[in-house]
Amino acid sequence: MNRVPDLSTAVWRKSSYSDGGGTNCVEVADGYPGLVPVRDSKTPTGPTLLIPAPAWTTFVAFATGR
Repeated sequence: MNRVPDLSTAVWRKSSYSDGGGTNCVEVADGYPGLVPVRDSKTPTGPTLLIPAPAWTTFVAFATGR
């Protein structure tokens, strides 16, 4: 059975690729083994995506051209 982690105490950080204006930011939370919680900074109480860590690594490598 899959369990949704408790994100109520998550410490969110903005992407270093954000525009700096505070309106177009992706935030991630660390400390969830095997998962990367991702949210839109404009809606911090909105939905959170839970991305498997290997998929997130692949996404970041593709997005940054590495």
